[in-house]
Amino acid sequence: MSISLHHLPREGEMENVHLAVEEDDIYSGYNDYNPTFDSEELENDVGFQQAVRTSHGRRPPMTARFPGTAIGARPLASSFGSRIPMASSMGRPMTGAVQDGAARPMTAVRAAGYTSSLTRGSNFDPLGQSRGPAPPLEAKNEDTPEEKIKILEKKVNDLIEESCMAQSIGALQLALEKAKEAGRKERALVRQREQSGNAEHINLDLTYSVLLNLANQYANNEMYPEALNSYQVIVKNKMFSNAGRLKVNMANIYVKQKNYPKAIKFYRMALDQISNAHKEMRIKIMQNIGVVFVRMGQYSDAITSFEHIMSESPNIKTGFNLILCYYAIGDRERMKKAFQKLISVPLGIDDEDKYIPSNDDASSNMVIEAIKNDKLHQMERDLKVLAEKFIMTSAKLIAPAIETSFATGFDWCVDMVKSSQYVELANDLEINKAITYLRQKDFNQIEAVETLKTFEKKDSRVKSAAATNLSFLYFLEKDYDQADRYADLAMNADRYNPAALINKGNTVFVKQDYEKAAEFYKEALRNDSSCTEALYNLGLTYKRLNRLEEALDCFLKLHAILRNSAQVMYQLANIYELLEDPQQAIEWLMQVISVTPTDPRALAKLGELHDGEGDKSQAFQYYYESFRYFPSNIDVIEWLGAYYIETQFCEKAIQYFERATLIQPTQVKWQLMVASCYRRSGNYQKALETYKDIHRKFPENVECLRFLVRLCTDMGLKEVQEYATKLKKVEKMKEIREQRVKSGREGSARGRREGREGSAGSADSGHSSNSTKGERLSAKMRSLPGSNEPYEASSPKEIDASYVDPLGPQMERPKTGAKRRVEDDDFADEELGDDLLPE
Repeated sequence: MSISLHHLPREGEMENVHLAVEEDDIYSGYNDYNPTFDSEELENDVGFQQAVRTSHGRRPPMTARFPGTAIGARPLASSFGSRIPMASSMGRPMTGAVQDGAARPMTAVRAAGYTSSLTRGSNFDPLGQSRGPAPPLEAKNEDTPEEKIKILEKKVNDLIEESCMAQSIGALQLALEKAKEAGRKERALVRQREQSGNAEHINLDLTYSVLLNLANQYANNEMYPEALNSYQVIVKNKMFSNAGRLKVNMANIYVKQKNYPKAIKFYRMALDQISNAHKEMRIKIMQNIGVVFVRMGQYSDAITSFEHIMSESPNIKTGFNLILCYYAIGDRERMKKAFQKLISVPLGIDDEDKYIPSNDDASSNMVIEAIKNDKLHQMERDLKVLAEKFIMTSAKLIAPAIETSFATGFDWCVDMVKSSQYVELANDLEINKAITYLRQKDFNQIEAVETLKTFEKKDSRVKSAAATNLSFLYFLEKDYDQADRYADLAMNADRYNPAALINKGNTVFVKQDYEKAAEFYKEALRNDSSCTEALYNLGLTYKRLNRLEEALDCFLKLHAILRNSAQVMYQLANIYELLEDPQQAIEWLMQVISVTPTDPRALAKLGELHDGEGDKSQAFQYYYESFRYFPSNIDVIEWLGAYYIETQFCEKAIQYFERATLIQPTQVKWQLMVASCYRRSGNYQKALETYKDIHRKFPENVECLRFLVRLCTDMGLKEVQEYATKLKKVEKMKEIREQRVKSGREGSARGRREGREGSAGSADSGHSSNSTKGERLSAKMRSLPGSNEPYEASSPKEIDASYVDPLGPQMERPKTGAKRRVEDDDFADEELGDDLLPE
């Protein structure tokens, strides 16, 4: 299009000049309606719907209908003339343009819910509710290979997760089954990918996870060959990156199999494949190598590994292991250096002062209260306790080896600790030094006592610990005054120390002030409800006070804490016996022998209870078992001998009375019982020899002389006159003694006379006989036939059929605050032991 310009008029001619413009209406056409722009009718527009469904709508845009450039397309018009619209470059008509006689709306943006064409039958529906609900989503077609692969892959991941969860709760067999199933599903997944032609898209991470989990579950179930094979599959596959680390797992399995050379080999292979960037991992592997060398006894190689670790990244465990290796090879100087390295290892723990709340800031106090017992602080405490344990153990181990004496070596360790970050341990080490002397049963060591006494002026915690041990020491030596003094000192230093309260209660207990002792034990329990020593001693105290129900309650509570304590169960049996409930006592004693089946006292007590119930066969079984384990118990020997006499097996009773003779050779009654058994069994010659032997040892025994006279008379021996003369002489002396006793002192003289009489039933024995619980035969059993009775007169009726051999009152002593293993003699003393009190 060309544009021609008119010549401009000269000045003075402007007033008569007018533009040559047609008389057009510039606002015409705006009210005309073009149906092309009606968006309400697009659903009914066939051409538009066809363009949407086909590629017709994706054709390149049409060019402008008006030829020419963008400049040429601009309309040239003024406010006095019409405008010619310019076509857009995309074929889109301009706003307000009139094309082909159809007027276009003013704008393409229509306000939401408003249109000027309400008259066309459309309703006001801004949310489009009249169109109805949206059509449902199309369901996925699970028959396609891609969907099948996705579903199978999800199943494999779920099985791996289930396997790990089962392992975490301890269901190792279930974890292994899930791991195997995951392996089968994963192989099916790989085959399906290959069949669908997607072999290059195999998920290597999933395969690695399946194989690793399977190997771990094999190892957890101790199926080591299968685990090693699974690990080997992963390690040999070059497609798995960093698979070389799994050689550490393989080495761990070889350690469990005690195949130490191969374990070392795999640890070193793993070490070679881990870069220096993973320093912590390399340190742990080298630590494992050192431990394996220790198990192999190659301490020099172990020292090399541990020294390297201590130079690169020192830690408490490695330092302790290094000291053990130096101790094994006996290198004194290097032991000292290693101990110095151990106490200089930084723990990386914050100061405990930060957990002390301040009274100023309430918000900071709340934070401190929240983190005081959180897992991080617990971990810090555990690490500190472990470090102190290793240092204490190392000091006790190397103290005798680094110097000429234990005391000198321990002093060196104490000096080193005082100059380190573990200053508080120095006092504990010195107390431990004294305790070591005591555990060596060296109670008279002045050094131990003096060491403990030096802490009387220390701070309260150390003073209380030292005084507690001193009180315990003096209590063992039966110096109850000193024990009471140091118990008071320990309580004054720390009133909440349960061990000090127990020692104080013990000193009161031995003075038979049981009510006061019970108060101290109760206070110890209030300070520490888990203090088993206080609860045990409280039960003993209630038993002494004859408050059996309260004592029973104490021991039942203690049994709930110490389920396998034979001493507690024995006390329960004893209390039920005192409560006259023998069946319950028998049940508790059965539990005792289930824990300590070789305890002779418990077996003897069971025999006594069964005998009291009239069950002789069961009583004999338990008494016999007790005799097998401890053949020197006079009570058991006496009962077994009486049992065989009662059942008319006098020959078997002889061996028991002969053993009693060996145990108590000064007691004439056992030898008289042996002779009586020979006589009852019809072996008169042996009986005569036995009586003669007794007469030589006990010439004033009237019973022996009577039987000698009878035997010699019936056998027609010449010695009868000699023994008759001796008998008359002894009887006359007996009468003289009796007259002196009647006219002289009554109480004490009678006691001495009875002590000199023979204990086999004779009233005129010239030898002393102590009244012990092992000498309580019944009157019928001690009586022997008179001189005018025939030898066969010994019938079972002469033996008390209801003979019971009670053990007598048990000696009780309160516990001193510590525990040890149960010995055979523990039940007699009713105590847990004489070990040192805990600090």
